[in-house]
Amino acid sequence: MATIDLDTAREELKAFIVEAFLFGDESEAFTGSDSFMGKGIIDSTGVLELISFLEQNYGITVKDEEMVPANLDSIDNLVEYIRRKAG
Repeated sequence: MATIDLDTAREELKAFIVEAFLFGDESEAFTGSDSFMGKGIIDSTGVLELISFLEQNYGITVKDEEMVPANLDSIDNLVEYIRRKAG
């Protein structure tokens, strides 16, 4: 598997979240540690779209037991999850 630049991944993830779930509205500010579910950015159906993005863009497979907030509910959690999966 190719090495993933985590800073680039962070920017790509934020851009994807803004485009796919905030419809390009960057005025809805969120930080790397903000919970997507807690801020109402992503609902349970949106998680499936997010997982598809991760699998297509980072060459990882998200297992059912990995579909938890600790892995998927913030930019920080996503970057750490990608780091673990790609490592």
